[in-house]
Amino acid sequence: MSKLQDLMGWIDHRLPVTVTFEKHMSKYYAPKNFNFWYFFGVFSMLMLANQILTGVWLTMSYTPTAEGAFASVEYIMRDVEMGWLIRYLHSTGATFFFIVVYMHMFRGLMYGSYQKPRELIWIFGMAIYLMLMAEAFMGYVLPWGQMSYWGAQVILSIFGALPVIGPDLVEWVRGDFLLSGITLNRFFALHVIALPLVIVALVILHILALHEVGSNNPDGVDIKKYKDENGAPLDGVPFHPYYTVHDLVGIVVFLFVFCFVLFFFPEGSGYVLEHANFEEANGLKTPEHIAPVWYFGAFYTILRAITFDVGPISSQLGGVIAMGGAIAILFALPWLDRSPVKSWRYKGLISRINLIIFAIFFVLLTWLGTKPASGLYQILGQIGTLIYFAWFITLPYISANEKTKPVPERVTG
Repeated sequence: MSKLQDLMGWIDHRLPVTVTFEKHMSKYYAPKNFNFWYFFGVFSMLMLANQILTGVWLTMSYTPTAEGAFASVEYIMRDVEMGWLIRYLHSTGATFFFIVVYMHMFRGLMYGSYQKPRELIWIFGMAIYLMLMAEAFMGYVLPWGQMSYWGAQVILSIFGALPVIGPDLVEWVRGDFLLSGITLNRFFALHVIALPLVIVALVILHILALHEVGSNNPDGVDIKKYKDENGAPLDGVPFHPYYTVHDLVGIVVFLFVFCFVLFFFPEGSGYVLEHANFEEANGLKTPEHIAPVWYFGAFYTILRAITFDVGPISSQLGGVIAMGGAIAILFALPWLDRSPVKSWRYKGLISRINLIIFAIFFVLLTWLGTKPASGLYQILGQIGTLIYFAWFITLPYISANEKTKPVPERVTG
């Protein structure tokens, strides 16, 4: 034991391992009333690790060329030892990654985790979300199946709607006049190297900012206000070992669900792996219905909801502006919510009902993004888009003027 202590002492004199562990784990006090919703941050970290590790293994057998990409995916699935499992871990992992991220974001909305002094945590979190969408889009193209090819054509054409720079921007992103092997190769580089580095850096900043101001809790009260004689919060517990052990239970349950889908429903009825993507990309054959993968669905529906011109702004450009605005407005949330309380437990009835309606319509918009933009689907998409923006627009007034419940001095459990 003394030799191990000597070794750690030697390392600590050169690298602050023990100090860092204590600051962020054993002596970092988290509220003792964390509930089910607080598992999803840990699940997000788990899925990030899964995507990085399985992605490294996949690159060993993947060929980033227009001629070899689809065949290399088939080779991974059929001939590489356990290649099918690694590919399904990656594809199913992408879907579960977005599920847990969306749940993590919803928890932030419920408990006001974006309000002062946690604005920067929210900004970093939204930056992660934005980079994840870019990362997922790049990865979506790599199998070079029919839906990968035509989905990329649709998404890239969005940039073409921008005035003056649009066509040149699309050509610059593609690296060619058409979607080709050059596009695939640069998307591969961005997906494998550039974007993961940015995401990992943002995750580190997200956690550092969180540990600087402390974790929020379901009551939205500051646990640092009441401390014992040793300076430890009375309503907090050390993250390690209490929450490390607690989170292991949630991780085991989560992995059971994840593995059930992985082994029994890896295609997810076309929501995880689209059926059209099992056919090699063909620029001369358009799929019957082109739709992005489900986790882009809400913003794709908002893009298609604008079907009319407004003065010099065409419907196509209006859709791009609406989609961009739908993402950008999320960054402004800490300054839109003016409620004196954080948690929805103590907000007024209108705020709570509005949040539930917002969540329901966001799910509806996500589903509509996988459907054709016609008939009833189109009308529902336009209604959902109005409700999406209405929630943000009315939030400052409602949050500042509604009657709230008294917030307890200490956590209630």
